[in-house]
Amino acid sequence: MFGTIRKHQTWLWAVIITLTIISFVIYFGPQSRVNSGRGGTLNLGSINGERITPEEYTEALREVHLRYFFMSGNFPGEEARKTGFDEQRETYYRLLLNQKQAELGIHPSSEAVAQVARNLLRPPPKSTVTSPTAFVKQLLEPRGYSMDDIERFVRHELGIQELISAVGMSGKLVTPQEAKGLYEREHEELACDGVFLSASSYLTNVSVTPEGLTMFYTNHIANYRIPDRMQVSYVEFPLSNFVAEATQQMAKLTNVNEILEAEYQKRGTNYYPDAKTPEAAKEKIREELFKELMTGAARKKAAAFADKLFVEPMRPENLAFLAKSNDLPVKVTAPFDREEPPVDLKVNANFSKAAFALSPTNDPFAGPLVGDAAVYVIAFDKKIPSEIPALDSIRERVTADYKFDQAKVLARQAGLALYSTLTNGLAKGKTFSNICAEASSPAVELPRFSLSTRSLTNVEDRIPLNQLKQLAFSTAPGKVSNFQPTSSGGMILYVKAKLPPDPAKMNTDLPGFVDNVRQTRQNEAFQAWFRKQAERGLRDTPLGWPKPTPALGSRTAKS
Repeated sequence: MFGTIRKHQTWLWAVIITLTIISFVIYFGPQSRVNSGRGGTLNLGSINGERITPEEYTEALREVHLRYFFMSGNFPGEEARKTGFDEQRETYYRLLLNQKQAELGIHPSSEAVAQVARNLLRPPPKSTVTSPTAFVKQLLEPRGYSMDDIERFVRHELGIQELISAVGMSGKLVTPQEAKGLYEREHEELACDGVFLSASSYLTNVSVTPEGLTMFYTNHIANYRIPDRMQVSYVEFPLSNFVAEATQQMAKLTNVNEILEAEYQKRGTNYYPDAKTPEAAKEKIREELFKELMTGAARKKAAAFADKLFVEPMRPENLAFLAKSNDLPVKVTAPFDREEPPVDLKVNANFSKAAFALSPTNDPFAGPLVGDAAVYVIAFDKKIPSEIPALDSIRERVTADYKFDQAKVLARQAGLALYSTLTNGLAKGKTFSNICAEASSPAVELPRFSLSTRSLTNVEDRIPLNQLKQLAFSTAPGKVSNFQPTSSGGMILYVKAKLPPDPAKMNTDLPGFVDNVRQTRQNEAFQAWFRKQAERGLRDTPLGWPKPTPALGSRTAKS
């Protein structure tokens, strides 16, 4: 639903800009180094000497949840945490920002708050939600949120925008002349030819000797170390065993069509690109709902089984005893490490994390663990220590690595020789393409690009775009670059010409570009201010704030 709201309501960009600013502060500031605990401590700390009450903390937490909801269409959960979302950290930032609003006397008008709230809760077209009241009743009240929460959230959100405008005022002092210069610098294009030296072209020239292979293996032995691995025994509860139960539950839902419509509206029309019609998309949502019902039934069955395991004395072998009494087969996984879950099961990283937390004496069981096709209850079986395999056991792999490494050396030697040939040939009036052809290394014409280019077709698989830009814009027109090593070999670039931006397009783009520059600098000024406020204000909270290291301090000073 929220995808549709964002599509049709332009006023939300103001809120989105604000949230983006705060996100930059969170993810790129020094606080990203804080290991915030999640303990249930009763001491909520203080901000700038003012004690935080449980009520203030709860209200700020609810604002953080609402902000996440209106940005993503979902309330934060496990997926949010996987992306780095930390509700405790963001709650303390929210408390600090709310306190600063009060200190600076920022109080958005009731009329502005009411208008933004109405827009925020306006139902999207073709939605089963017919009014702001219905929006709250159907989507927010089931989660425990009220209109008071919405009003407070909007008031503080508008206050943050005013705070950003006030604090970041200095960043908006950009003259049109300065902005024009920046535009020209970012949008002037380069016309370039390049020659790529690929290691794969030199593989046949590599000779493998026992001595060379052994030395390569010894020098790169860390690359071949096998990490710690686990094996667990498990009982699985396949989702396919619960089709009948899920069918019964589905039949009991009297508002399935409304559920599908609401979910379709929330996700937006482009959520399923292969679904050609709304009906096809809703059918996919129906399939997901049915799978959730099967998963719920399987999880319930697995939980009942697991409850019987978690009794003293807990021993890994109890899983097999209990499974036998319930006529359930017990299986053992192939060895797996922390990064890659078992290859024989369709499970995610949570499975590996739970498995590596097991111990044969203190914590031998885990589950239910939900996989793609089943729910699992697992028990500790074996931990295999890290080891370095003997060369003979991985000779084929080491040989392939050795050959590619030596081929890169040959490609780079050829690249250095070609650079010398190019500089001499160009000085004699020869063309770049002819010199490359004579050296059996044909040149290719690259698509034109500028500093503002975000992607370059058929080039980025050979050299990272940022590396190419740095090489190109440090080379004068009519000259060749030095040989540039890459992960697959290397390249030499010939800059034919610098092409100024199209004047008509620049005149059209410039007003928006000026606004973007001012907005960016305003954001940067606000971020620098917020970091300083957080360093002082959050020291006496469970979040804490570490004293900056010299390197960290210098970065902060520059910002």
